[in-house]
Amino acid sequence: MKWETYLAENQSGFVNELIEFLRIPSVSALSEHDGDVSRASEWVASRLRSAGLEGVEILPTGGHPVVTGHHLHAPGKPTILIYGHFDTQPVDPIDLWTDPPFEPKVKDGRIYARGASDDKGNMFIPILAIESLLRSEGSLPVNVKFFLEGQEEIGSPQIGEFLSKERSRFSCDLVLSADGCQWSEDRPCLFLGLKGLTEVQIDVQGPNRDLHSGGFGGAIQNPIHSLAHLLSTLHGEDGRVTVDGFYDRVKPVSEEERERIRALPYQEDEFLSETGVKEVFGEVGYSTHERLMVRPTLEVNGIWGGFQGDGTKTVLPAKAHAKISCRLVADQDPDEIAELLARHVERHQLPGAVATLRRMVGTATPYVMPFEHPGNQAASEVLTELYGHPPYAIKVGGTIPVTSLFLSELNAYTVCFAFGLMDENHHSPDEFFRLSSFARGQTAYCKVLKRLARCSTEELQVQTHGV
Repeated sequence: MKWETYLAENQSGFVNELIEFLRIPSVSALSEHDGDVSRASEWVASRLRSAGLEGVEILPTGGHPVVTGHHLHAPGKPTILIYGHFDTQPVDPIDLWTDPPFEPKVKDGRIYARGASDDKGNMFIPILAIESLLRSEGSLPVNVKFFLEGQEEIGSPQIGEFLSKERSRFSCDLVLSADGCQWSEDRPCLFLGLKGLTEVQIDVQGPNRDLHSGGFGGAIQNPIHSLAHLLSTLHGEDGRVTVDGFYDRVKPVSEEERERIRALPYQEDEFLSETGVKEVFGEVGYSTHERLMVRPTLEVNGIWGGFQGDGTKTVLPAKAHAKISCRLVADQDPDEIAELLARHVERHQLPGAVATLRRMVGTATPYVMPFEHPGNQAASEVLTELYGHPPYAIKVGGTIPVTSLFLSELNAYTVCFAFGLMDENHHSPDEFFRLSSFARGQTAYCKVLKRLARCSTEELQVQTHGV
């Protein structure tokens, strides 16, 4: 039996298995779901074994685990590490879901559930591709290892230290990431860069308790007012971040990169329709795609303090808080950016309340890969064959923290080779995954592993030039 036949004959069974996988509420950010993340790791380990992988283990990290397995019977061929994650985002706001988020529903060729596209459906794809090759051909064209983690959605906080201790176990020539997406249903893309990430929280402390606004208002500093002032100092009216030193390491956008970005299709009315706003806004001097792909950002993600219930309660609150994330581009350092923010907060806080900044767990170094790398070229050939068009080569605003860790700890580049689409409500209510993409991805992984078998290990090794 050919691998194509095996995949075609087993699609309905694969979808049923995905439904089973999606029922596990493996939300890594919430401690009440720690047991569910562990249960998801056990499901993944079992599925690797049944696919024919050897050495399958669930490895402790000090946080949520990593599941690994391998098939190393292709002497002289490259070793490919396949990455994905089995944890999910929280489901809030729950009332905006059409169906319960962990009760998967198949409708109109789509499967709806939290984690369907990001990343359980995509993560499952290479496992099925490996199974189809082993069942049909009895071997793999390359050596394969798996690195499947349970903490990507919280920034992979333990993975850096874990990888530094486990370099030999995960040594490889190239990484294929099953976390990512394609441009559209009929046009593929390759990620040449992913933004880094720094996350912080600002806490403003005023009085020692909530106070009566009539008895104390106007006489002492209101922490919410102080916080609002602080947040207003982070951007200029031109959309530029006003934190001293924020752009010091940011290189100008090259004309070559601008040409590549200008080649991307863009309809502003469609972009606005998707977001529900009436006009775009961002750093002056850059197009929408340039802002999204190659410029750093600072966003306030949440703000709270004082009375939050229905009706009114006339208090002067004791505390106020804000969460901030910065998406960073090449050469920016997450630790340095956090320090610059801390200095900014100290410099701009108002008297009468104390503002402090603390780091959150989410952090990642920006990741960049040359388009000319043989891994990208192999992926490009496969994607062109499957879609009938060559892929767009883009940088994206999202972050996959482990890509920069694979580069620093394993000296291996990561090709993002995943088949979700950006409209599939990642991190939002009614997340879904197209079953057509689920099937196409399985074919793509079989083809790309065969294509990578033509590469030498020397060709895939990281080069210091061209980044």
